[in-house]
Amino acid sequence: MKLRTQNHRGRSTKLLLLLLAIAILCDICIAESSDGDTHIKEGLDSVVWVVQLSDLHFSVHHPNRALDFAEFVGPALSVINPSLVLITGDLTDGKSKDLLTMKQNENEWVEYRSVLDTVIGRSGLDKSLFFDLRGNHDSFGVPFVGCPSDFFSKYSISGQLGRNGRVNSVTVETKERKHLFVGFDSTMSTGLRGPTNLFGHPTDQLLKDLDLKLSEWDSQSEKPVTKISFGHFPLSFSAPSISGRTLEDVFLKHSISAYLCGHLHTGFGVNLKRHHQLSGHFSPLQKKIQFNIHQRSFESTVNCSMGDTPIQDFWEWEMGDWRKSRAFRILAIDRGHVSYVDIDFKSGTKPAIILPTFPLDSRFMITSSCRHNYECKPVLPSSYEKIRALVFSVAPVASVVARIYDSKSGNLDLVLETHMIRHADENTTGDLYLAPWNYKAFEDASPDRYWLQIEANDSAGRSTLTELRPFSINGLSLKLSWSWKEFMVMGCQWAALYYPIFWSALYFFFLFLLFPKALLVFPKKRYTYKNFIVNKGLVNGVLWLLQELCRINTLWFGWIAYLFYLILSPWFMGQVFNEGENMVYMTYMGWAIENSNGEGKLEYVGSPDIIVVVLPHLLYVVLPAILVTGALTAERAIFREHVLAFLEKKKDDLRMDSRKTVLNDHHSSIVSNVHLCKRWIRKLLCVVCLAICWKHFMNCRTLLKAYEMNPVLHFLGYGISVPFLLANAIIKTRNAG
Repeated sequence: MKLRTQNHRGRSTKLLLLLLAIAILCDICIAESSDGDTHIKEGLDSVVWVVQLSDLHFSVHHPNRALDFAEFVGPALSVINPSLVLITGDLTDGKSKDLLTMKQNENEWVEYRSVLDTVIGRSGLDKSLFFDLRGNHDSFGVPFVGCPSDFFSKYSISGQLGRNGRVNSVTVETKERKHLFVGFDSTMSTGLRGPTNLFGHPTDQLLKDLDLKLSEWDSQSEKPVTKISFGHFPLSFSAPSISGRTLEDVFLKHSISAYLCGHLHTGFGVNLKRHHQLSGHFSPLQKKIQFNIHQRSFESTVNCSMGDTPIQDFWEWEMGDWRKSRAFRILAIDRGHVSYVDIDFKSGTKPAIILPTFPLDSRFMITSSCRHNYECKPVLPSSYEKIRALVFSVAPVASVVARIYDSKSGNLDLVLETHMIRHADENTTGDLYLAPWNYKAFEDASPDRYWLQIEANDSAGRSTLTELRPFSINGLSLKLSWSWKEFMVMGCQWAALYYPIFWSALYFFFLFLLFPKALLVFPKKRYTYKNFIVNKGLVNGVLWLLQELCRINTLWFGWIAYLFYLILSPWFMGQVFNEGENMVYMTYMGWAIENSNGEGKLEYVGSPDIIVVVLPHLLYVVLPAILVTGALTAERAIFREHVLAFLEKKKDDLRMDSRKTVLNDHHSSIVSNVHLCKRWIRKLLCVVCLAICWKHFMNCRTLLKAYEMNPVLHFLGYGISVPFLLANAIIKTRNAG
């Protein structure tokens, strides 16, 4: 294999000749090219495999993360011997013990460098094969790259090796094809503290560089090229550039095979995969929301007419996290077929790892080109005639068996069991096992009729089984659905949804308050409790509730003023960087930071990242607070009607001329009794008010610690407005009058 990296180094002729001589003696050739260094290794002609790790979150408060990494990863890499090791962000945690303060901690970075040096030493791999990237945790509070708190540039492998660009690429070349890996850092150039540092922010320049790197071999290579990109953020958590261009646009243009990422962690689900495809028929909503893993099913028929090409598409594979799940991924490219296996080290070392490379899993690995190539191009027997799998074992492998099951009957019936033979290659760096089969016998219109499982037994008598994987030899894809949590984090383009949701919520609140007031003032149409009793209905009930709120002017004007405050004024001020004492303010558009060009102009940074502050406040604090305020005023109206009805009944029973004094004496006691015994709804609403205030104060506590605010100087308007309005509502609705 040839490994091409994009790091330009100058070497003298004498040094180059010396290195070449040493390399020849070791069966490794190192040569200079215009693209950078080229490393040539002997290995399998058809298969390349790499390892991906993500979200390590090394923390001074959780030392086991680094200890386990040093214990398990180094030995695993020495057995697997990958071509590359990709570490896709969040190398350190950058959080305080209570998880509320988020900024860089140099001790964590020193530990990261030390642990990685240990792992590299134990793996036997060259340091240049490791590529690590920034994640959002690695940029918490870092105002610019190269500042004193930018520990990534000092302690990361990429920083130590001088990979200073936002985009880096490496090419692994075999005799049959090239494999281009392009990694990029899309963290925000002005790194805010968390929690408002959550999204990737690719710039137009980054997208241009990424486009250039992915097209590197388009006009230079006679061999086919498989393209893989890797970064930290899923595309659902990546904002468009200023021009509106997205990472998805670039990936579809180049029809990459897969995009590898992290960020989300396994807690959101195990099916954090997404299939993207190019289509001019998607509605604006479909471009913002994807409801299933597949955006749409592949066509039932394939058009093989002259010039017809497969749909441009690619897979996005989020891998989980080392932080809690101890996740570890091996990805292989076998004759252009891309597959992977995810394992974890929560239970310790694995005696063996098996990665089937063909046939592909029909749930997560089939692309439109698989169907198109099978139907429209001459089938190359070398690509289909064998079941293929990589086996990495600590002990010598005694046997490998492939089994295929047929699920047509509703059960898994064994239809093929065959021994796999190790690929005969004296120079192999891993174990590729093959088993001949009649692939045409497994053609079927169903993508999940046939299931593959491979078992490996080692010399110590230990057995390792893969999970059952459905496959479709003719390239059909099995359509799967996400769980609701998986849909929320993978299917929604939050950068595109933030402003529509924000303004929809504000419009709803204004409509909620202004429409009943307009009915009350202009047509003078009044909705009362008596009217509601006579003409019951949802509309009458809602309008009556809201008009009761409108009748208490201090409450109504208070909420209108607060909504305008959220739109027109800063919400609060805070310290968003590790360095300096300057406090900056946040609005619904982001944090107002001075422009980096020194002109003193303000630019808003951190949108849509502030979605984690803005939308929970609107949906979980403001909305229920307005509703409970209306409910309190409605309960007051009901109470008033009950009191009046009770008094009218008493008046009918008493003689006005002889019992007037008694009636006056009983009036206050009647009201008091009804107030104490019948207003249990009000008591319940007061409890709801307390719950809303508790939720609000917990949010405020998080922000106070995260951005080192003074609650009086920097937080007063945002902090006390909602509790003040709720307290005012409780006071104003206390009496029936």
